[in-house]
Amino acid sequence: MILLTRVDHRLLHGQVATSWVNGLGSDCIFCVGDKVANDPVWKTTLKMGKPTGCKLVIKDMAHAIEAINSGVTDKYRMIICVRSIEDAKLLIDGCPQIKSLNLGNTLESPTTKQISRQIFLEPEEAEMLKELGERGVEVEIRALADDKKENALALL
Repeated sequence: MILLTRVDHRLLHGQVATSWVNGLGSDCIFCVGDKVANDPVWKTTLKMGKPTGCKLVIKDMAHAIEAINSGVTDKYRMIICVRSIEDAKLLIDGCPQIKSLNLGNTLESPTTKQISRQIFLEPEEAEMLKELGERGVEVEIRALADDKKENALALL
């Protein structure tokens, strides 16, 4: 069962390992992305941040979509973490059962627009989020599990 699909450029860190895992009662963190799946340093770092008693799975995009759609992940109470809005859109395009996207933290650059304290969007990322919203995907902003949901689409 997918409890949360989250965009955070840091993937797995204190907020996810404590607030989200405990707040949602998760037993699996699924880090998805081609870069992270093929980078030994990223994988080692993620393994060090994994909370005790919680499974960590790291897969590239194609294998993650395949695993989710096959039902093999259904036995877990899973938090999916991706590094970018582009990766989130690819994952949701491949897994239409994902109906909600949490924006946790994105990187600032000279070309981004800030829509909340920790969310900075490139113009093309805003368009991706609008498209997801038009398809019925909830796009919300929350840093921590106990925070109040903020409708990201209303801020675009």
